[in-house]
Amino acid sequence: MASRNRAEVPQAKEALDRFKYEVASEIGVPLKHGYNGDLTSYQNGSVGGMMVKKMIAEQEKLMSGQQ
Repeated sequence: MASRNRAEVPQAKEALDRFKYEVASEIGVPLKHGYNGDLTSYQNGSVGGMMVKKMIAEQEKLMSGQQ
């Protein structure tokens, strides 16, 4: 099965990668470039979940006219 984990806007991939490592650092997940198979699914999921939470909060802020 092919991976569906791709950015809708290919040019955003680098920014999303930086964001991922920033979030991982903030929540204490030792994410590193390359192989991360030693991390638990909970750790990896917490990074993705926090990324979504932050993106939604930012979008809600933009939509409400606050900046």
